[in-house]
Amino acid sequence: MGGQKFAVLLCAEDSDYVKKLYGGYYGVFVRMLKEEGESWDVFRVARGDFPADDQIGDYDGFVITGSCNDAHGNDLWICKLLALLNKLDAMKKKIMARALGGKIGRARGGWDIGITQVQLYPSKIFTSLDIPSSLSIIECHRDEVWSLPPEAEVLAWSERTGVEMYRSGDHIMGIQGHPEYTKDILLHLIDRLSSRQLIEESLAEEGKSRLEKSEPDRDVWWKLCTSFLKGRL
Repeated sequence: MGGQKFAVLLCAEDSDYVKKLYGGYYGVFVRMLKEEGESWDVFRVARGDFPADDQIGDYDGFVITGSCNDAHGNDLWICKLLALLNKLDAMKKKIMARALGGKIGRARGGWDIGITQVQLYPSKIFTSLDIPSSLSIIECHRDEVWSLPPEAEVLAWSERTGVEMYRSGDHIMGIQGHPEYTKDILLHLIDRLSSRQLIEESLAEEGKSRLEKSEPDRDVWWKLCTSFLKGRL
């Protein structure tokens, strides 16, 4: 479906490593999702860079990235982002995000870092895709969704997290993990978190060990995310 226009709402600062190898996190997402003939823009919302009201109608869909900030925080840019998402929701724009609506807080089980196996619930969203009932995905989070709005549907769960994936209507999909990440991105992130003493050394080693034992199903996640964002499901 060439000619469509999308935007990444970047909620994190690029590390030097990701900038050098991938052109920043924007480059990581575009590498996963962009198809021939499409136009992709980036708005660095964590720095206060938002699309103007008269711009948002030009886009077919938006991707909201993960962040080092708390998803349940009250930073000015987070509050402004939530207001924007409410507008996009009302306009039925395609939105792919890591958190949107419901109740969000610290994960009761603590950090989830590494590769996690998630179980998919039967849903019509998977009907047209040949997707197995279980997928592995790279995770790096300590927040989680505690509850969803009544209209939302839980699409996947894991032993660590009850809401690994969900959708609301036909235009919003949220994923707890990082389908866009490669192993090297996560390894670099683990080292950064450890060097800044944001995670304990034992947790860093556990995360690296989990990475060594399995592979994420990146191709399947890419197909799923692309199909949803482009309105093929």
